[in-house]
Amino acid sequence: MVQAVHIRVLLADDQAMVRQALRRALQDYPNIEVVGEASNGEEAVAAASKLLPSVIVMDISMSKMDGITATRLIKAQHPQIAVIGLSVHRETHQIDAMQRAGAFEVLAKDNAVTELYSAVQRSLASIQPILILGDTALAA
Repeated sequence: MVQAVHIRVLLADDQAMVRQALRRALQDYPNIEVVGEASNGEEAVAAASKLLPSVIVMDISMSKMDGITATRLIKAQHPQIAVIGLSVHRETHQIDAMQRAGAFEVLAKDNAVTELYSAVQRSLASIQPILILGDTALAA
């Protein structure tokens, strides 16, 4: 029997209430561990290097350094970390910029709590190849 891959998640949003809601959305999944939080892009970059999460959930609009810049820096230093963007805005130029910076996808904040777990799973699958061996799948 193959065990589920343990997923380390960093939450980066300038609103503490949003981070708490995201943490609550993930806490019931036994394969997910929220390893840290950041309240701005600078903190997210530092935490990514220190904590080495599997996935970062990153708000696009934050103080000190926005999520687009933070994502670009993190992906340059740690290409193995998947980034999921969060946006309250629906402007396609921001979403496109976040994806060009290296985000796997961008979720609307109003749907993030319900879509987050599946987005984390998809983003991890995009950076962590799965080996198919007969009837079992193993993380590479």
